[in-house]
Amino acid sequence: MNAEYEKLVAQAPYGRVEHLSPLVRRVLAHNPSPFTFLGTGTYIVGQGTVAIIDPGPADDAHLQAVADAVAGETVSHHLITHTHIDHSPGAIPLKARLGGEIAGCAPLALSDDGPRADAGFDPDYAPDRILADGDSVSGPGWTLSAVHTPGHTSNHLCFALEQEGALFTGDHVMGWSTTVVAPPDGDMAAYMASLQKLMDRPDARYYPTHGAPVEEPQRWVRHLMGHRRQREGQILAQLAGGPRAIPDMVAQMYASVDRRLWPAAGRSVLAHLIDLETRGRVQRSGEHWKGSE
Repeated sequence: MNAEYEKLVAQAPYGRVEHLSPLVRRVLAHNPSPFTFLGTGTYIVGQGTVAIIDPGPADDAHLQAVADAVAGETVSHHLITHTHIDHSPGAIPLKARLGGEIAGCAPLALSDDGPRADAGFDPDYAPDRILADGDSVSGPGWTLSAVHTPGHTSNHLCFALEQEGALFTGDHVMGWSTTVVAPPDGDMAAYMASLQKLMDRPDARYYPTHGAPVEEPQRWVRHLMGHRRQREGQILAQLAGGPRAIPDMVAQMYASVDRRLWPAAGRSVLAHLIDLETRGRVQRSGEHWKGSE
């Protein structure tokens, strides 16, 4: 990790409550990594009666900080965007401690068919209620509505805070980087469709689980979509020279990227290739891929 990143980690407000708006607070978990940036941001919505979004990892210090942040308040809901282990495991111990209903995405626990590109799945996730697209929960002065955004994972949800025109975007849109789309559950076509779904919404601010709030969300989503189209173009250009294996393409396309991220890059390249294969633009031959004639 470079010195600038290490400095950001050293200065991060771990365990402290950040007040981001009249209805939104955040507590940052101390789990920085190349995939979580500074860590998991657990959000608290409301005053008096509150919802907790993405309780985070089952880390004692983080869970204590979240409990301290809502001391004297009633927790009505623990809302989960998806079941990666940096997002959902804290829900069960926090529910036991603070009460409230675990709600949000459907359970999903899978083994990947390649090197893990980000976090593994939480096998213990057990929601009291699964929220479908458009379902909502509410408390005094706040309403949170589920927005189904598959792509990063098939069960991924965002949550719209109607009173502030804000959207909690989980890992679908992060505030510092593009998200990982890792087959078999990650789906590039679904991810792009979900980004377009957000483009068509009027949200004025995003609260990603990793990274800072996004103040110009449509502009950022447009950038993310453009980045993916650029990667697709790079893949097709690679295959124009003949059949290629994914590691070879990654070495060319991500030459300037930290090699520790190359396995994740390979998973995203695979997701692009599967999408291109479905659209009839590439063909698979064993470990190699080639452009369709």
